Amino acid sequence: TIAMTKVTKQVDFSGEKIFIGIDVHLKSWQVSIYTQERLLKNFTQPGNVEVLDAYMRSNYPNAQYICAYESGFSGFWIQRALTKLGYECIVVNAADVPQTDKGEKNKTDKFDAKRIGKSLQVGFLDGIYIPSEQLEADRKLVRTYNQYTRDLTRAKNRIKGLLYYLGIPIPTELQNHSWGAPFIEWLKKVPIVHDSLQQTITYQLSNLEYLKLQKKNLLKEIKSLLLHERYTEMSILLQTIPGIGILTAATFLTEIGDMNRFSNDKQLNAFIGLCPTSHSSGDRDRRGSMTGRHNRYLRTLLIEAAWRAIAVDPAMTKSYGILKARVGPKRAIVKIAYKLLSRIRYVWLNKTEYVTGIVE
Repeated sequence: TIAMTKVTKQVDFSGEKIFIGIDVHLKSWQVSIYTQERLLKNFTQPGNVEVLDAYMRSNYPNAQYICAYESGFSGFWIQRALTKLGYECIVVNAADVPQTDKGEKNKTDKFDAKRIGKSLQVGFLDGIYIPSEQLEADRKLVRTYNQYTRDLTRAKNRIKGLLYYLGIPIPTELQNHSWGAPFIEWLKKVPIVHDSLQQTITYQLSNLEYLKLQKKNLLKEIKSLLLHERYTEMSILLQTIPGIGILTAATFLTEIGDMNRFSNDKQLNAFIGLCPTSHSSGDRDRRGSMTGRHNRYLRTLLIEAAWRAIAVDPAMTKSYGILKARVGPKRAIVKIAYKLLSRIRYVWLNKTEYVTGIVE
């Protein structure tokens, strides 16, 4: 008897590109794999980089792996891990992935992964900026301060809402000085008949004071951060611009990172989100409100800085007056914010102090 030996030869994908679209979830990933010609595979796997890498190298060895996933809660750790393994990996804004009417009405993880993979295959996707791990860590510190600011506002609203619910009026002399020491002292002494309600107010005040303390401590940390050599020079220069203080400077430095990634003011503005929505058809060109796509930390701060700038910079004051007469106060301040943004970019790139009163 002659023993027969089965010989198998693994297919070599050297020189071929394999495109991988990943729809990321907390516990699982939906993965779609494409060659340059067609869809190869669509499957679900655990949310683990090593599992994906083992599958790719086992089934498509020696290929050039190119993958993409949408930005969101998962951050950039997947991109960094895959890059270390030799993959080309980009993170994309979800709004940049082409969508069909059918896809919008029948949204599934499988379809989303295929949509990302197919768009990557045909070259429709551009990755967003990936910050360094150090910059991302600094960004989280500054963002935490902004989050505590919002939490503090909510805490104040809860207390005022409770007072209104109970029919307890705020004394006239304190109405314009809310949340100062006298107002807090008054809150602590408000007569409450029921113990449960007294405890409710006590806990609400305790939360309020905790958040105020956290904000105070975080501000100290941010000030220390700006003293680091990677930020000191630019922080000082940015604060020569009217309306730009410590927190605004820290937010710009950590959110933008590298100003050179924007080739002009329009690209920077598109990132901030000051541009209006538009709808053009034939001879009609309609402009709407500001685009929903924006950096939610920078746009708000920039508008606030614009209001401060028109109070102290003669050039900005004059420009605002002219614009206000033409388009109204709301649109005028947005245009002032855009002017302020171009000045920020100029100061940043040229490493020079801002000079007030210069008219464009």
